[in-house]
Amino acid sequence: MSGVLESQVLQIEVPVVVRVGERQMRMVDVLALTPGAIIEINKRSEDELDLLINNKQIGSGLAVKVGENFGLRVTYIGDIKARIAAMSEDEALSL
Repeated sequence: MSGVLESQVLQIEVPVVVRVGERQMRMVDVLALTPGAIIEINKRSEDELDLLINNKQIGSGLAVKVGENFGLRVTYIGDIKARIAAMSEDEALSL
């Protein structure tokens, strides 16, 4: 890969998501949600959270408080090939 192309690829922005958990719900229950509703997730508060790039898991970590915000202390990260594979080919080809 040429230096210019590599530099451009490294500048691509991708969505980074920390997934607390997920669950299946019936549509009727989703439609009945109101402000203040609580959705129980089958995950303990001390369990690790999933780190996703473009909706593909590349790692995991623990929730931490950073000032007034939440953060993720990464405890596992996949190899560089897995992280690159998480980026969509469409974005790489648009350069």
